[in-house]
Amino acid sequence: MQERLRRRSIHILLLAAAAFAVMELRLAWLQLGPVRGHAARAGLPSLAYHQRADSIVIDSGRGLFLDRRGRIIAGEVAPVMAAFPEYGMPRGTKEQIRQAAGALGVSAEELEAWLRELKTPEVWRKPGSRRPEALTEEQAETIRDAGLIGVHILPQRIRYPEDIPPMHAIGFLSQDPERLARLYPRQVAKGKIRETDLIGGAGLERSLDRLIRGAGPTVVSRVTDGTKRPLEGLGLRTISPGNPHFPLMVRTTIDLDIQRAAHKALEEAGVREGAVVVLDAASADILAMVSYPPLDPYRIGAPGTDVRNRAITAYAPGSVFKTVTMAAALEAGIANPDTAFFCDGEYERYGLKCWLQGGHGHLTLEEAFAQSCNVTFAAIAEKLDPAWIQITAERLGLGRKVGWAADSFMDGKPLRLLEEEEGGTIFLQKKTAYDGGVRAGTGIGQRDVRVTPLQAANMVVSVLNGGRVASPRIVSEIRYADGNLAAELPKQTADSKYGRIRPETARALLKAMRLTVTAGTASGALSGASWPLAGKSGTAELAGASQGRNDHWFVGYGPAEGTPRYAVAVLIREQPAGLRNRAAAVFGAVMERLRRLDLQASGHQGAEDPAGIWQIRLPAAESTGASTLDRTTL
Repeated sequence: MQERLRRRSIHILLLAAAAFAVMELRLAWLQLGPVRGHAARAGLPSLAYHQRADSIVIDSGRGLFLDRRGRIIAGEVAPVMAAFPEYGMPRGTKEQIRQAAGALGVSAEELEAWLRELKTPEVWRKPGSRRPEALTEEQAETIRDAGLIGVHILPQRIRYPEDIPPMHAIGFLSQDPERLARLYPRQVAKGKIRETDLIGGAGLERSLDRLIRGAGPTVVSRVTDGTKRPLEGLGLRTISPGNPHFPLMVRTTIDLDIQRAAHKALEEAGVREGAVVVLDAASADILAMVSYPPLDPYRIGAPGTDVRNRAITAYAPGSVFKTVTMAAALEAGIANPDTAFFCDGEYERYGLKCWLQGGHGHLTLEEAFAQSCNVTFAAIAEKLDPAWIQITAERLGLGRKVGWAADSFMDGKPLRLLEEEEGGTIFLQKKTAYDGGVRAGTGIGQRDVRVTPLQAANMVVSVLNGGRVASPRIVSEIRYADGNLAAELPKQTADSKYGRIRPETARALLKAMRLTVTAGTASGALSGASWPLAGKSGTAELAGASQGRNDHWFVGYGPAEGTPRYAVAVLIREQPAGLRNRAAAVFGAVMERLRRLDLQASGHQGAEDPAGIWQIRLPAAESTGASTLDRTTL
């Protein structure tokens, strides 16, 4: 009997040992075996922590965009109101809710309903908006004082600040699982990037996406028990990558003041569709790039908005292209600025007419440019070999992409800053270019000619610089979060394989552009300008579904005496036929605002880093652990 009991005890012990061995193997598999998805990015302790915590991302870790003076364009830090679910528990008294709602400018009922319906931690957004609402210090303090349970003031990295008009050049973020999988197959396979993660959808957000994705998010968590109730005394904890090099800081060439000035000029003119580009007249750096309809990065496709950047979309330039035709005539030696022409308003062939009924009579080439005489320029273009028109256009940076690009950047891969830039065209087919009607239409900027506002403004810079074509850049440098330089984007030239126009040709063009404003087609619109200005207007007749409508253009520079500061292109699309060109007036409004900005800044050199932007940080945490979040530190 005693022997039987002893054997039974041994069997029970062996079974228990086997059970424990199975459990040990299972734990070892969980800890050391292959894992997928989120588990691939975190250890078992971290997973266990997150399984019993409510978390909210306060910074995606994505790189920031700054203007040329160091002011934030995308990624500002601001206090926001964040709320964690309370799973049916009361938030506070009616008076507490009313106090917080008053600070937000909403009714107590609206705030109470929002809090009640929370299933996950969320940041407060204005009703109807998807942008987190940045609070003033007064609002934040009032909400803190209200003392609502589960409601906190946190420092949030807001991608697109409310007080800066969204920029097509910066772009937007969106979900695109297919593109993510195509661009980052290894990271997706390893679970480092989820298919639901955001990716740059346009502009610099798109072209620099691979460089500015960052080292990971900063997360604020509240630890809960098994019933999802907060554990007393633990408060909020923040976990961040702890990498001092991130997020990267992308310093653009955009000047926020100039960007706002160009935006305001289009807005006040009531432009519904168009663009303004402002370039530095010496370097061709992009100081402003505005496109209408506007962009809403939080509501892509919303009525009244458009993601297309018209500043880098190619359109028929109309008489702006006469700059090329005149240059080609001078370069080919078939005319000089004083060559005489006669315009009776009718061209003998192809149904072409001059815009001035009855014609301009006797005039020189320079005067024909200033008066935008169609008959003169159709005749010149028909006499020219089409190769001269094509070559001259390319020498001036047209018919090809000119934006800054590199065959190999800091990660060894090619980079084009403005990926969506269209190259434009001069002649679609070589064989049709020898048709006289095609050449005549091309000479006045119609037929197959397509130019972007960026290329048109850059053409002016090229002429100002004696024929040297620059490659406009919109980013000057990229720095690490600690301020150290990661990459510099040097100024580039984009000279054609055919070389440059002659300096004397450039001087003749500048003289003709000045005459356009003093005694030509823009004299009325720009007669009251505070700065001496110069430029060329253009009206392009549209076809197809837009027949009976015109695009209005003006390209020019200022001041036209002394040292030019700015080159500007203005495009206003889809205007009723017969309407006087409005682009010259908008150009004048832009230049007037630029002059005021220059006067305000005269004698003052902006600090290299006036806002101390390189030092902005979210509450930090050790890379191997977490720290308690100080709600008063922003």
